[in-house]
Parts: sequence; C-alpha cells; structure tokens
Amino acid sequence: MQKIAHLSIPSVAIVILNYNGRNYLEQFLPSVLASTYANKKVIVADNASIDDSIEFLKNAYPDIELLLGTPNLGFAGGYNRALKKVEADYYVLLNSDVEVTPNWIEPIIEWMEQDKQVGACQPKVLSYHQKTLFEHAGAAGGWIDTLGYPFARGRMFDDCERDEQQYNDAQKIFWATGAAMFVRSNVYHAAGGFYEYFFAHMEEIDLCWRIQLAGNTIYTVPASVVYHVGGGTLQKGFRKTFLNFRNNLIMLSKNLPVTEKIWKLPARFVLDIVAAFNALFSGDTEMFRAIAKAHIAVVGWWFTGTKGHNYKRKPLNTLDGVYNGSIVWQYFIAKKKTFSENIQNKL
Repeated sequence: MQKIAHLSIPSVAIVILNYNGRNYLEQFLPSVLASTYANKKVIVADNASIDDSIEFLKNAYPDIELLLGTPNLGFAGGYNRALKKVEADYYVLLNSDVEVTPNWIEPIIEWMEQDKQVGACQPKVLSYHQKTLFEHAGAAGGWIDTLGYPFARGRMFDDCERDEQQYNDAQKIFWATGAAMFVRSNVYHAAGGFYEYFFAHMEEIDLCWRIQLAGNTIYTVPASVVYHVGGGTLQKGFRKTFLNFRNNLIMLSKNLPVTEKIWKLPARFVLDIVAAFNALFSGDTEMFRAIAKAHIAVVGWWFTGTKGHNYKRKPLNTLDGVYNGSIVWQYFIAKKKTFSENIQNKL
C-alpha cells in the first residue's frame, strides 16, 4: 500500500482505559510511546483507580494527557465518558496490558483511509506470554455463529491456535477486539458508543454489530501486530461468568430481528442451562450460580432495559463474519477445534 503523505495523515488518539493498572502502564507504555505513527497522541483515561497509577503517570510521564473519571463505570462506561472529551479522526482503544510493535498503527490507518466504509479494525492479537500463539481476545479477527456465540480466527472457545501466518490476509469480520480497537470517531459516536449497562464483556461485539447495521464494515488487518497479556483487569470467576452470559443474551435481544429472537433466545437459554448443570455436576457451583443469576438479570432487563438503537434490523446471516451454523456443535460434538476446520476452508 502507498504510504500516506506525512502532512495529510489523519489524527489518531490512543486511549488507554486504566483501572489499577500501574504495573501494566510501567511495563507497556514505552512500547506505545515508541509507535512510529507521526500524528498520534496518547491518553490515559483513569477509571477511579485506587492504586498509585495516577501518581506514577504524573511523575514518570508528565506529558501524557490524563483524564480522571469517577466512579468506575467499567470498560463500556469508562470509554464513553473519556471519548466525549477526545478529539481525533480515529480512536484506538487499547488495553493497558498490551505491548505494541513500532509500526502497528500505519497498516490499519492506511487500510481505513483507502476504504471509507470501514468503521472499525483490529490488528492481529498474539499472546504476550506465548508469542507464537493467538490470544483469546480477538486473535486474528472476531466472528459469531448463528446462535450468537463469539469466536475468532485463531481461537475457538478457550483453544488458541499457533500463529503460522494462516490468517495473515486482511478480511471482513463481525467484531474487532476491545483490547486494540481502531474506530472512526464519528462512527463511534453515531453508533451511540458502548452500551454502558454491560459494564464489561461483549460491549465491543455489540458496538460492532450496530456499526454493521448502520452500513459500515469491520476488518482485521493482520499486518499490524500486538501482544496481549489478557485477563488483566477482571479475573476469571463469578463476576466474569455472570457478565459474559448476561451480556451475550442481552446483545442478542437488542440486535436480532424479531423473527430470529423468537427461536434463538429460547435455544440459547436451553444451551446455557445445559452448561450450567454440566458445571454443577462437575462441582463448579460458582459457574452454575453465575449462569442462573445471568438468566434472571436478562428476564429483568426485558421489562426494564433499553430495547436497542434505531437501526433497521438485518438477519444475522446477512452480516459479515457470521458462521451460519452452530460453533458449539462443531467444537464440542464434531471436535473441530480450529477456525480453519470450521470456517476458513468453506470461504
């Protein structure tokens, strides 16, 4: 791709949402500041941290713009609050536990500048601790199946593939990872930003779904590479399981057309119940309680929550990055553990 002329390159705001991430900031901010893209600024949006993050930034990086926010609104609300104050052509929403490569910005901005319909993009996300493996949060681009289960090029459920350059092509996807999401600022705000009720988990998938419904596309551009630690802010446990199950069902309730809701939501409830009792019989009472609480919360949301945005609903299988089948069946029953086995060979 032809290089963008230096004087005409768009502005990029790299916004790192921080919550008690002092150690990550110390470890990974140097790589972000070393990014070679010329027209960039780095902003840390603090989400009511109670560690010494703010003191560290003020002492070690006095030139970095610091946005202070309280209370802690989670990933969704924290970014919405911060981005109301940030002016740039592009936002890069970057987790504090991500190490970037020097030229990670240029390939994606060039791609988005050449196709104005692209609303959001992501780089290839590899594991920081095992750099030859894809990382759970996005891998080489997020997909979704017909029942709303998310997965990615290079990651099926908790199985992450080895990166052997098999997903190095830029491609349309369903969702871009929130760990390193590039999004046009006007597209972000026109879509309404993240849905704050979610707090954390599924908010990037929900946003990308709405961006597609508004007529834009989502891409993965693996020429850009970052390394993600993962799980740095919200550890595995009751809260994380609850948010994942609750938010996924609410996302389907918000975005599916009525003709699909009437059968997909009952099917998902049944599959969730199977997962809950499987956990219970395996001795994992915490997961069982989290799923049960999530289902109660979803039913409550149906009566009190926001019912979605003013977009024309499109059948899920008409959007990009959708597997028109059950990835649960493929993974657990057919034992197909890689994206290539399930999707890539059928494209």
